[in-house]
Amino acid sequence: MNIAIPLLRRSRRGTILRRRAFSTTSCHHQIKDIDTLPLRLIPKYQECRDSDLLSLQWPAPPRNILLVRKASVPALVASLVEFIKYGAFPGLCQDCLTIASHITSNYPSISIILEPNSAAEVHHLLPCPVYTNTSGTQLSELAHDRVDLAVTLGGDGTILRASSLFATCHNVPPVLSFSMGTLGFLGEWKFAEYKRAFRELYMSGAAAGDRTLSLEDPKPAGADQGAELRMGPTGWSSVRGKSMGSNRGPRILMRNRLRVGLFSPDGKPIDSKGETTRPGGSISDGRVYALNEVLIHRGKEPHLAIVEVFVGGRFLTEAVADGIIISTPTGSTAYSLSSGGSIVHPLVASLLLTPICPRSLSFRPLVLPSSTPVTLRLSEKNRGREVEVSIDGKNMGQAMAVGMEVRVWDEEIRHGKNDWRGGVPCVMRRTTGVEEADDGWVGGLNSLLKFNYPFGER
Repeated sequence: MNIAIPLLRRSRRGTILRRRAFSTTSCHHQIKDIDTLPLRLIPKYQECRDSDLLSLQWPAPPRNILLVRKASVPALVASLVEFIKYGAFPGLCQDCLTIASHITSNYPSISIILEPNSAAEVHHLLPCPVYTNTSGTQLSELAHDRVDLAVTLGGDGTILRASSLFATCHNVPPVLSFSMGTLGFLGEWKFAEYKRAFRELYMSGAAAGDRTLSLEDPKPAGADQGAELRMGPTGWSSVRGKSMGSNRGPRILMRNRLRVGLFSPDGKPIDSKGETTRPGGSISDGRVYALNEVLIHRGKEPHLAIVEVFVGGRFLTEAVADGIIISTPTGSTAYSLSSGGSIVHPLVASLLLTPICPRSLSFRPLVLPSSTPVTLRLSEKNRGREVEVSIDGKNMGQAMAVGMEVRVWDEEIRHGKNDWRGGVPCVMRRTTGVEEADDGWVGGLNSLLKFNYPFGER
């Protein structure tokens, strides 16, 4: 059924003017299963001569976009819808009814993937169907093979939640993050820049310097002409204006992750349900990843935890503390920083071992080479029988009993020149008017931690 909805506005004299009406169809207000989408595209990451950052190159235009917004914030609904579809809706925050609108109006070949709660909340506001997991399978299991690009609206916690959807995936899609939360160490873009940010990301891979074609001309302008032709008059050829070219493509900061495994006292890997897994499972081969940190904590127990620490296979110390943090450089500005750990640049290949409120003041935070494996074993001397284990702020669902071990390895992401697999590729913001690439780290510290800020000034 078509429903015509008139759009009204007032002139300066107060006269009501009638604008062009549009129609919407009930078939657009659908929630479809993500499994019906085409398989994902895996981009290439090329090294840059003038920067440690990488340059992203799509083999064909991205088609399946996952949008993740900050949970329990109704105001962000408006920004989400505006990004998907063009227009605004009364009664909703103008910021959140923006990213979804923009995509469907300017990039007709793209499909939108939402988390189940977000899909149920906004699908009736959109002129296009949205996709999520409708079959009962976890979204994290389906996203690995379907998501080309992840876009986050929120703070650092929202980025971690999006990353956790790919906690068992070796090839994480690029992450475009808009800082709309309370912390912004990881959030790179302001929401007002969403049009520029998405265009730079989408057009990366189109032929350098070529002018893209109109909707009526199906001739492809991309590097992968076969993939583009199969899409018909959509994709790069549907976007007016000039392509970015390889020199103007988005810069990527590849953030390292940690590989994590929980093992029984006899050395058998354990899954999140407390069951030992067979060899070749996701835990036994280290295919559970952490972007920020792995945390062992005494939880509700009133007694300090006693943890045996092994570094590189050698016994280091018996730590008596509230807990132990093993962190990536990305996570160095999170719980590790609050516990006295160092701030480490995300491009430094390292991991951090930070005690939480240790009984012995001689046990200080350590920065170790990324290639060094670390093992934490709950000691027989521990008075409480279990401690809690969490990855990126999410409880593993299986407590760590006496004699059990958490083993941590670094994730290998570089396999040769221009061969990058693994890590979390984060889309970095270009600084206007600055020629050299900027990873945003220095400016982020100055703005968030107030480095060199004069005393007594606000």
